Amino acid sequence: MSENGTTAAPVPQEHLEFKRQNQFKEVWRRFRKNKGSMVGLILLVIIALLLICVPFLVDYEDAITMNMSMKLAKPSAEHWFGLDSYGRDLLARVLYGGRTSIGIAVLATLSACVVGSTLGAVAGYFGCMVDSIIMRALDIFMSVPDILFTMAVVFALGANFVNLLIALTLAYFTNYVRLVRSQILSLSELEYVEAARAGGSSSARIILSHIFPNAIGVIIVNTTLNVAKIILYESTLGFLGLGMPSPAPEWGQIISDAREYMRTAPHMLLFPALAIVITACSVNLVGDGLRDALDPHLKS
Repeated sequence: MSENGTTAAPVPQEHLEFKRQNQFKEVWRRFRKNKGSMVGLILLVIIALLLICVPFLVDYEDAITMNMSMKLAKPSAEHWFGLDSYGRDLLARVLYGGRTSIGIAVLATLSACVVGSTLGAVAGYFGCMVDSIIMRALDIFMSVPDILFTMAVVFALGANFVNLLIALTLAYFTNYVRLVRSQILSLSELEYVEAARAGGSSSARIILSHIFPNAIGVIIVNTTLNVAKIILYESTLGFLGLGMPSPAPEWGQIISDAREYMRTAPHMLLFPALAIVITACSVNLVGDGLRDALDPHLKS
């Protein structure tokens, strides 16, 4: 009431808006601060564009057609990377070989991530007998070195695209089982998970909606770093003659063909080796940047 008896108008309350922070923008901000990771990302984008556009740059026939009269020709304006021991254009073989090697590595990494994450989530969430069975079976897989196990599977099934995917998936899914299991064990005891259980949510809903989103950062980083490892593994198989069947180009196979000509035609070894090194290093740089950007303890 005012002095003259009239009722004072209510003072309007200030409306406060709380703007939710965009998590992706925050991760991208921290990622950009790492100059090495940005260099790796730029290199990866360039490599991806080259591999996507390779049919418009060079003809696949140049990668498989032999011309023995010009074998071991050195780099020139017509053939930038030179020719190999069968007279095939090395630039075409490196680019199409990159499609094969990186394609196998990415698909094998994704399939290993799906299989391993599923088994790790089941083992960590349900525990007891289920956990024991999965982890004891995992010990059997892990008792054999990865590269030896991969070679044995490819040798038994035969060398082709599908069998390489199967072999690399079986060799690498074990990493995800232990990683995801440890994350599930720590997250499944938190209050919001207990509240979801009390609310009647199913186990699948709890894992997919409440646990996996909080473990996805670790899985993404591990997946990125595994791509570089599998590129090296796949190239090793190709070098040993267990990769894609000839004449399909593949980085490891190209390097294997160059062994006899390291002195007389070093370009045969140089360019595919550089392709492997640059690709693996760029993937590792991006993986390191993601690891730092997704680390909740680094908020600078």
